[in-house]
Amino acid sequence: MKLHWIALAACVMLAAACSRVEQKPVAVNPNKTSPAVVEDPYLWLEETDSAKALDWVKARNAESVKAYGSSPEFDKTRDAILEVMDSDARIPYVSKMGTYYYNFWKDKTNPRGLWRRTTFAEYRKEHPKWETLIDVDALGKTEGVNWVWHGSDCLKPDYRHCLVFLSRGGADASVMREFDLTSKTFVKDGFSLPEAKLQANWIDKDRIYVGTDFGPGSMTKSSYPRIVKEWKRGTPLADATTVYEGKEDDLSISAYRDDTPGFERDFVSRAIDFWSGENFLRGKDNKLTRIDIPLDAASFGTHREWMTVQLRNAWTVGGNTYPSGSLIAIKFDDFMAGKRDFTVLFAPSETTSLAGHSWTRHHLILDTLHDVVSKLEVLTPPLRPGTEWKRAALGGAPALSTISAGGIDADHDDSYFLTVSGFLEPTTLYYGALGQGEAKPLKHSPSFFDASKYRVQQDFATSKDGTRVPYFVIGPKDMKLDGGNPTLLYGYGGFEVSLQPSYSGSVGRAWLDKGGVYALANIRGGGEYGPRWHQAALKANRLRAYEDFAAVAQDLVAKKITSQAHLGAMGGSNGGLLMGNMLTLYPQLWSAIVCQVPLLDMKRYTHLSAGTSWMAEYGDPDKPDDWAFIKTFSPYQNVEKGKKYPPLLFTTSTRDDRVGPHQARKMAARMLEYGNGASFYENIEGGHGAAADNKQAAFMSALGYEYLWTHLK
Repeated sequence: MKLHWIALAACVMLAAACSRVEQKPVAVNPNKTSPAVVEDPYLWLEETDSAKALDWVKARNAESVKAYGSSPEFDKTRDAILEVMDSDARIPYVSKMGTYYYNFWKDKTNPRGLWRRTTFAEYRKEHPKWETLIDVDALGKTEGVNWVWHGSDCLKPDYRHCLVFLSRGGADASVMREFDLTSKTFVKDGFSLPEAKLQANWIDKDRIYVGTDFGPGSMTKSSYPRIVKEWKRGTPLADATTVYEGKEDDLSISAYRDDTPGFERDFVSRAIDFWSGENFLRGKDNKLTRIDIPLDAASFGTHREWMTVQLRNAWTVGGNTYPSGSLIAIKFDDFMAGKRDFTVLFAPSETTSLAGHSWTRHHLILDTLHDVVSKLEVLTPPLRPGTEWKRAALGGAPALSTISAGGIDADHDDSYFLTVSGFLEPTTLYYGALGQGEAKPLKHSPSFFDASKYRVQQDFATSKDGTRVPYFVIGPKDMKLDGGNPTLLYGYGGFEVSLQPSYSGSVGRAWLDKGGVYALANIRGGGEYGPRWHQAALKANRLRAYEDFAAVAQDLVAKKITSQAHLGAMGGSNGGLLMGNMLTLYPQLWSAIVCQVPLLDMKRYTHLSAGTSWMAEYGDPDKPDDWAFIKTFSPYQNVEKGKKYPPLLFTTSTRDDRVGPHQARKMAARMLEYGNGASFYENIEGGHGAAADNKQAAFMSALGYEYLWTHLK
């Protein structure tokens, strides 16, 4: 199933991963009118690769490593985390293409990773034999480039021709090359694109859709493709035919083919902003027909004869009103012919939301959340007109855990993978086929810490406006409620991203086994209760997310799980903005904060990296009416000289061309200027994930945990 771009939007923000030209050293986007910056003495730190800025970075890095990253205890924590990341016993997750199952794998021997494949018969074994296709470490060494894997797109049904994406140092920008899975070599004179934030998808073996930097004016203000073209093999890129041209203020433009046998269709997607867009069916002679669904639909997808739409807001059409957060279905050809008699496949309640959905050949699996705990249901489309969709439960999960399932080969069969994971339950991967009995365990993630000593509980805090806010607490079974437990509270609160229970050997080893308590807050701005939960903290309502997080912190103290002297917080990206606001709005609650790859200067965020992409989430600071509310949650403008703040560690990456290192640099510099105890560490590689391999990731994680432990114990 192909999904509307918004269904993948969270990937863009997290890592992640939701786009491919390396960020150039520039302080101001010359195509924009910059807000007043007279009072900002640290614009020079926005020059990503300037000698002056990097000298400042190196000096701060040395200070942080000396203070928090050079002790035997730090080494022990880092090595314990790295052992988890490099473990050969981890589950190698796979995707099926043709007769093979493909996996990308990083470990101690292969820090940049191997793209590899095996048969299902081998995969079922405890130690499968793998066939290596691309060794990224070897490729980087041969070419003298610090390549980071960014994925592949292979052409059905032969799965011989693949588009491979590689990034320098982990930035969102990628290069693209064609790879032959038969010869296991890059194709000489095959499809190839230079570094850019690009998008490319197969049409057939001699044509691809491509959006890239075609020259001046071809990228949006958000730094993504504005034009998508059809490019024929053996012809110059300059001769590619324009399929669709968006506006400079759009977020991005892309095109793809739904290549389901017998139901081949071509679509163009126009992402207007982060939360709205439109889709077109591409017909003969490049005729585009708009698919008449709401611009703010959360997702649009097709599977064979069916079309599904997930709604972000209520939609009245065909005499019916379909509620916000619902999933509705209709036959695609019927819809394009004018019919609007949708079937409601899921409708939310006050405590439920739709986390995802996935097709097999004959069925649709729904993944729903009930107070942030998973439940699966299988839906079967009607076989004859006048009959209804059938429903049945799928599997069960331990209390306070996450269960998810996805079809493996929706073109041909009803096989599926199912995963079960909890804070204290290592992930188990099951394999099954709908209609053929229960799924059977296939792979087990190892246990990296003794979970028998701990327990999980779900509690609810009451926010400032009376809203009930769920959160999880993981701590010792014999935990004393005396306020003395070092406690780490983690949060995100944005872009409709849900934080669900999951197993982390790193958290277990680096925090729980040291005697710490770990808490996870499901604050507004996320998607735990569907679109309404997200929209409650959009733009002018952003402070609601921060009030929720503060309420959870206060509830932890009220229950005597911890106290201010032992309470710390951590968050990254949008969660880094959350941390910045915990610092400026609620400094009295914390004894330490770790702020990772953050947004912080909300006055200039739209003029840095991909910041324009997120105006639908935060607002436009160049508009006075928007700045009136944005300034209330812009930490860089709100930090005060002479005010007492808790210790704070900023971590970021030079190669982050999504949020960029500029924000953390400037905030750290300002806090140091004001005499506050701010620490800073910037990894040279890693993109928005702040690490290009497991060793770097383990170092960055350990630095954060050791910083908190030093200040909270």
